Amino acid sequence: MQHRLSPGASGNSRLLGPLAVLLAAGIFAVDTLDAFSGAVSVLYVVVPLLAAGALRRRGIVLSSLACVALTLLSFWLVHGTGANWGALSRCLMSIAAIVITTLLVLKNQSTSTDLSEKAELLDLTHDSIFVRGTDEQITYWNRGAEAIYGWSAEHAAGKSTHQLLQTVFPTSLDEINQELFRSGRWEGEIVHTKRDGSAVVVASRWALKTDAEGKPLAVLETNTDISERRQAEAEVLKAQAELAHVTRLTTLGELTASIAHEVNQPLAGIVLNGEACLRWIDRDNPDLDEVRSAVKRSIADAQRASDIVRRIRSLSKKGDLQMTLIEVNEIVNESLVLLQRELVANRITLKLKLTNRRLPVLGDRVQLQQLLINLLLNGIQAMATADNALREIIVATSVDDSDQVNVRVQDSGPGIDPDNARQLFNAFFTTKADGIGMGLSICRSIIEAHGGRVWVVPNPGRGAIFQFSLPRLEKDAES
Repeated sequence: MQHRLSPGASGNSRLLGPLAVLLAAGIFAVDTLDAFSGAVSVLYVVVPLLAAGALRRRGIVLSSLACVALTLLSFWLVHGTGANWGALSRCLMSIAAIVITTLLVLKNQSTSTDLSEKAELLDLTHDSIFVRGTDEQITYWNRGAEAIYGWSAEHAAGKSTHQLLQTVFPTSLDEINQELFRSGRWEGEIVHTKRDGSAVVVASRWALKTDAEGKPLAVLETNTDISERRQAEAEVLKAQAELAHVTRLTTLGELTASIAHEVNQPLAGIVLNGEACLRWIDRDNPDLDEVRSAVKRSIADAQRASDIVRRIRSLSKKGDLQMTLIEVNEIVNESLVLLQRELVANRITLKLKLTNRRLPVLGDRVQLQQLLINLLLNGIQAMATADNALREIIVATSVDDSDQVNVRVQDSGPGIDPDNARQLFNAFFTTKADGIGMGLSICRSIIEAHGGRVWVVPNPGRGAIFQFSLPRLEKDAES
């Protein structure tokens, strides 16, 4: 496994130096004392190989020169000036072998040093980096991995990554491997378990190494700990939900008169129908058909009052996002019920241009109601302060070519300054003297949480146009 040397490995390298010296002395003794043993001096090639494990470049060169000197000395002691051609050729071949071996050892050490330096650079990063074979066994484990997961490189060596880290994938491992082998890369968020048993969320990036024929050899995996980031995002979402709840309560406070009017209407109808029912019963000949009709009207009015109270309670209720299948036209109609009084009090004409196509989306009913009510209130308040004869709000729904559900709210107020249009959805930006600048910011947070977007539509005429879109769940389906 390619990781930092352990104390045991370092101790073994220190033994190689003395061993090389003893080997060189032994070869010299045999080569000098036994002249008929053959080209013993060729065994000197082992000395540079041993020296490479204990010495640097200069030490390897010196040990090789020493071997060459010993070869020549042994040759002189044995043959003197009367050496034949065969003995001389064996001596030269031994020297050539020593030189060639030394050059190869130096080249190999240079390459190894370069690789070692690059591997040390990987230890400088805070990210975990490890390499695993196609059998999932770990072959490299950097310091970042040790710091994040708690296991040393020696412990991780040869272990299966997914078993050691108890990996939780966003989808099946087979699908991930298919993408990896197809494109050579994969990215995603996964959950690992550290040595102390705690979980860590990481942004993981995999890169596949292949041979010349495209056969997978190994996988380089880089993981960045994003647990704190995810926790911070969760805190932000929680804070946004708290703010949205407060805004809903503020909105309900502004709509108190309209709500009271909407609730009083069905209650008054119940009273009138109850009195009529008593009159029909008190007659000498009770008219049961009229009594039955009055009771049915009372039930209908009671149901209407109950629906209004239910919507008010849902808007004021504090809770988590509840994503369900919703029909957008129903959201429009339900939201307008709570705004009828405001529209009448400000002498505003409401025009509905709702498509007759089905508009199913996945969303939180309460939050989408809050979104639409905020946009409608903006238009109502804009026209309330404007001195113009035409006071009109148009609410339209449609489906565009990309199968997005669009809801359009258009008013005939004073419009929006183009310089302010880009800042309308920023937090705390407002053009109202008594505004706090959170209504449209919350609208943007709500719609983005639903995978949609909200924007201001350029309007060459009078008034402002706001529009938001949501992904439609079904293809073209007429109701």
